[in-house]
Amino acid sequence: MSTKQFDVVVIGGGPGGYIGAIRAAQLGLNTACIDEWKNDKGGPAPGGTCTNVGCIPSKALLQSSEHFDHAGHAFADHGIGLKDLSIDVAKMLKRKDGVVKQNNDGILYLFKKNKVTFFHGRGSFVKAVEGGYEIAVAGAASETLVARHVIVATGSNARQLPGAPFDEELILSNDGALRIPAVPKKLGVVGSGVIGLEMGSVWRRLGAEVTILEALPGFLGAADEQVAKEAQKAFVKQGLKFEFGVKIGEVKTAKSGVTVAYTNAKGEAATLAVDKLIVSIGRVPNTIGLNPEGVGLKLDERGAIVVDGDCRTNLPNVWAVGDVVRGPMLAHKAEEEGVAVAERIAGQHGHVNFDTIPWVIYTSPEIAWVGRTEQQLKAEGRAYKAGSFPFMANGRARALGDTTGFVKFLADAKTDEILGVHIVGPFASELIAEAVVAMEFKASAEDIARICHAHPSLSEATKEAALAVDKRTLNF
Repeated sequence: MSTKQFDVVVIGGGPGGYIGAIRAAQLGLNTACIDEWKNDKGGPAPGGTCTNVGCIPSKALLQSSEHFDHAGHAFADHGIGLKDLSIDVAKMLKRKDGVVKQNNDGILYLFKKNKVTFFHGRGSFVKAVEGGYEIAVAGAASETLVARHVIVATGSNARQLPGAPFDEELILSNDGALRIPAVPKKLGVVGSGVIGLEMGSVWRRLGAEVTILEALPGFLGAADEQVAKEAQKAFVKQGLKFEFGVKIGEVKTAKSGVTVAYTNAKGEAATLAVDKLIVSIGRVPNTIGLNPEGVGLKLDERGAIVVDGDCRTNLPNVWAVGDVVRGPMLAHKAEEEGVAVAERIAGQHGHVNFDTIPWVIYTSPEIAWVGRTEQQLKAEGRAYKAGSFPFMANGRARALGDTTGFVKFLADAKTDEILGVHIVGPFASELIAEAVVAMEFKASAEDIARICHAHPSLSEATKEAALAVDKRTLNF
């Protein structure tokens, strides 16, 4: 077995890994990417958690369930009548799997196009050698690689409840939540974060009675309080049930389902009996099988790889990006770090601005934000101005039949620089991009207020919210 030499070896083919590998190859570096995800036939399925059991399949199911929900509740308002509405869950899941495969195949095509050598298997450190590091690939065909630079992009795994491991049949991670074969009558969700809300929304729309148990005392603590309040009101109206300030006790499984014992916010003992339980209490960095101790790669107390601001580890020419390092566990954050590291290896000046990384929750209404929240600015003692505009006053939102929510701007009281933008409402995931661009260019609220926005469009709500900072909205 011969040893293959590369300038860069990327371990992990998720958003940070495959994007970093492509950028390195574009810059003229001889690059390999190792990834072990398998499809149902045992073939390669690059794209990591995001493509296989995260962002992509969840959006496919959200879209399908939203169509079903609209058909059952909103079509009549448009004069569209339907009889005997039904959902074919198996077909819905098959479509989801097809969307995933398209993305898997797209990544393999991009590797070929950009001359990235792909190895299907699990990558791990062996030892430091002259000229770099020896990397083992354990797969259908074992390989030994030597890399001058290594980029670790091994992602994260779902965090389990103590004493209640995932079986993906009754106690589900994000993986199992995407493969429920039939709509459960009762569904429990532990954790009201992004995954819990999105998966709870999917199955609620399809007919499940969904109860979400959250340990924190309030809803969406990372979001702006005004946005969180508006979103919670909408979700409760839709039928999602929430309990906050709970302490989870014993979780028992039986043929009939799952029973969760917990203590509520008042300190009272309570029980939740459900057919399925989704656990979404965060994720933990994945270094399983990486053999970091074999080369002295430093991990922190969370098990994350320790890196500096440029994603350098404690080892020369070893880098790490994405969920396996500090910072938000977001696919687009991983992508930006992957690109930045590839450019740094090539002698360029890669850059990631953590202050302008957008956050999105793909529920209905969608929730998106970038920058500081109002409560953060208050805690910092920073003087600011706020302005908001409701979608109920936006012509395009009325035509869509989706007027829930608003756009909110926060700007510096003296300089008018945009400090944060928060959106709850239709297509928030798309609208937030304008705010990210504006903040990257250090724009003021007045800058956005002076830009012509197409009419009628949802983006006009962004312009009007910017106008509201100066208390001069035109349509509200």
